[in-house]
Amino acid sequence: MQEIFHASLPRRAGIGLKPEHVRDILQTQPDIGFFEIHAENYMMAGGPMHHFLSLIRAEYPLSLHGVGLSIGGEDELDRIHLTRLKTLIDRYQPESFSEHLAWSSHDGTYYNDLLPLPYTQETLDRVCAHIDQVQDVLKRSILLENPATYLEFSASEMDEAQFITHIIQRTGCGLLLDINNLYVSGVNHGRNPSMILEAMPLDHVGEMHLAGHTVDSDSKGFPLLIDSHDGAVTHAVWLLYEQALSLTGRQATLIERDHAIPALEVLLAEAERAENYLAISQKRDCLKSKETA
Repeated sequence: MQEIFHASLPRRAGIGLKPEHVRDILQTQPDIGFFEIHAENYMMAGGPMHHFLSLIRAEYPLSLHGVGLSIGGEDELDRIHLTRLKTLIDRYQPESFSEHLAWSSHDGTYYNDLLPLPYTQETLDRVCAHIDQVQDVLKRSILLENPATYLEFSASEMDEAQFITHIIQRTGCGLLLDINNLYVSGVNHGRNPSMILEAMPLDHVGEMHLAGHTVDSDSKGFPLLIDSHDGAVTHAVWLLYEQALSLTGRQATLIERDHAIPALEVLLAEAERAENYLAISQKRDCLKSKETA
């Protein structure tokens, strides 16, 4: 592997950059830690979206979040897609790039979803090889996001936390700890989200995500949570976030909203709430440092 660039976001709260908010952001210059975009929305040469993103990038740190690499897929990585991603990263030099531990394409067909994986040695070897390839091409370490899942594979040989830990140890990538995904998966599979959190490789967290979810039920009447990103962060997820910060310390935190986009002020208010949790975490860390001094 060639020399790798290890970028990092400011340990503050950020929000996703939505086209309908860009003009308000440029006019009001809100005090926000960073903005995040989906990389696939900007894989064109020019146009208004690039114009406005360039203006935003000149003022704020930037996180790129990928949804189309299909890192867990059985096929080889799409080299054209990876080249376009590198072009985008070279253009904007974001502080962070992340992708999902999932697959979304097979045999040349792309599925507009992030699909789960069996946690086996064979899958582990394939995912690690794909991450090594991505990091070699991009010349930077990436963050890998834990997925929201609705089913599990009987063939799995390890749990999610063990699987992600092995990936990080082998590839040197970091963890994008999605608190909502962790909570959704825990409830869907009848496990304690707090215990799942504690088993994660928390020393390697480079960013956290917070989002809303939809409450439903399965055919047997058991709770089924959907990672919908269409509402406010729930109380249970805020509590899990507070626990996560107590274990990791202050972390860059994104408020995700991809559907039913509200006014900019609504998202900024949620980011401000995250900032309050981050401030408490920082005070707690300072007190610990004084006690051990």
